[in-house]
Amino acid sequence: MSVDRAATLRGLPSVDALLRRVAERGELPGITRARLTALVRQALDEERSRALTAGASPATVDALAARVVERARQGGVFSLRPVINATGVVLHTNLGRSLMSPLALERLAAVAEAYSNLELDLVRKERGSRYSHVEALLQRLTAAEDALVVNNNAAAVLLALETLAHGREVIVSRGELIEIGGEFRIPDIMLRSGAVLREVGATNRTHLRDYAEAITPATALLLKVHTSNYRVVGFTAEVSSGELVELGRERGIPVMEDLGSGSLVDLRPWGFPHEPTVQEAVASGVDLVSFSGDKLLGGPQAGIVVGRRAVVSRLKKNPWNRALRIDKFTIAALEATLYAYEAGSAFDTVPTLRMLTEPIAAVRSRARRALRRLSPALRERLRASVVDDRAQVGGGALPTVELPTAGLVVGVGAEAMRLDDALRAGDPPVMGRIVRPRTDAKGTRERDERLLLDCRTVLPAQVPALAAALTAAAARL
Repeated sequence: MSVDRAATLRGLPSVDALLRRVAERGELPGITRARLTALVRQALDEERSRALTAGASPATVDALAARVVERARQGGVFSLRPVINATGVVLHTNLGRSLMSPLALERLAAVAEAYSNLELDLVRKERGSRYSHVEALLQRLTAAEDALVVNNNAAAVLLALETLAHGREVIVSRGELIEIGGEFRIPDIMLRSGAVLREVGATNRTHLRDYAEAITPATALLLKVHTSNYRVVGFTAEVSSGELVELGRERGIPVMEDLGSGSLVDLRPWGFPHEPTVQEAVASGVDLVSFSGDKLLGGPQAGIVVGRRAVVSRLKKNPWNRALRIDKFTIAALEATLYAYEAGSAFDTVPTLRMLTEPIAAVRSRARRALRRLSPALRERLRASVVDDRAQVGGGALPTVELPTAGLVVGVGAEAMRLDDALRAGDPPVMGRIVRPRTDAKGTRERDERLLLDCRTVLPAQVPALAAALTAAAARL
């Protein structure tokens, strides 16, 4: 090593010296020493590489300590932490989709802090079934004969296909071979289940005769997949669940419908387009219906299967069911969510339904409250104002629906981008969205992008925190 390189490296503090300097700042309560040590080593490695590559003097101990503290502060004590969702996407997959109702939170705490009768029949003092806590609720709500819950809807489809069609053919319309989040596709799930895909029809049009002509002795299942995350419009045709059921009964083949997002209520009175409900699918006579627990239902992540008892019982006996089973926390939250539907209080207590159906006036009022919490000087500096916009349902549900919304627009151009970065680095982090230039109320066309903090997905109790986060982010800039 040359003399210059050696001198450069000698200018770097030791791990212990930098750790002591970080500890002297006293800004990181709760961060473990092991984690701080890892951050210190990372900072030293980066500075060593930078100094040797650029031939520059290394940063001072204080500068390195400040870097470590900032990274630790941004990471927080825990990696998984609450975020203020100001994107306007109600079912934001990356932000955890559905929020839990107050009753669900109460039930989660109750079973978390004490033992429970998860798999115990208290009357007979014998081992019971964990599914019994939600089976009867699902039966009453959907009019299905039986029910089963696994950890997500993809797992529900996988379990059904593996149980009913392993090594045999499953007929599905080509226009229903959807891809869900994370690049998981129906054909891939079918492949892993051991079932053989048999596509029929065209992308935009499939007829009953396409299914009928494709049936062979190898056919084990007719599968209908609701395209909950996209729509094909125009010259289209699809086969209804009822028509498939008639064909299946005529040929002695079970029929399954994957609703995807799933819904237990008709949202049309609130201006939404028709979305097939679970009850409608069950009433059509299909043998199995699967849907998610954390989308339009508004509960925890889960894959719910309802249908004929003879068919559901086969899924329950499949060894894969144990690998895919839900835990006590999912059961507690799901039972509380389903209870709200049965009690008729879902629209008042389930956050997803409340957000989807909240009047625009209430959303606008929340945005104005946030604006009033900013100082006059900050409002002027950020050119902050309340604007109307359009929000999304998200989560692969109701893809053509745009919700009327309102929020704060702040920052202009590069400043809006910097504010966006600063808000995500705050505590709590705030997720907004960058909006394109628009025409204001006076008819003036703005030149630059703005940061929109959409208040449809900001909870009423989060308004003070949102304003504080924005004030702190602006101060850091």
